[in-house]
Amino acid sequence: MKRIKIDRSKCVGCLTCVTACMVSNDSLDPRNRIVIDSENKYAPIFCRHCEEPECVFTCMTGAMHKNPETGLVEYDKEQCASCYMCIMACPYGVLKSDSLKHQEIMKCNMCAHRGDGPMCVDKCPMQAITLGEV
Repeated sequence: MKRIKIDRSKCVGCLTCVTACMVSNDSLDPRNRIVIDSENKYAPIFCRHCEEPECVFTCMTGAMHKNPETGLVEYDKEQCASCYMCIMACPYGVLKSDSLKHQEIMKCNMCAHRGDGPMCVDKCPMQAITLGEV
């Protein structure tokens, strides 16, 4: 299975990955973000598509589910009750609601709609974000 890998030592905080995510998803809200850690270094935050995802276990409607074929944690906004249990359960603080209506969960989908991988990986000028086998 391929997953996004991050080399924090290469990240310069340019936000190109965040912008690429917004463009790829035609959204005002990115599904990733850059924060500054306790050592004042940039830290890209992406969904880890966990092996045992807490967001899936706490989702009462099945809107969050793990795809058995790809291993990706997927989100179906049509099934979502906007209860935010997934947001509260994520141990990495990755998930958030959309900024306009607060009814959709912003979650990385590995740009499945593109068919050629995540745009953030393609656009990172420092190659801090890569796609690799896990």
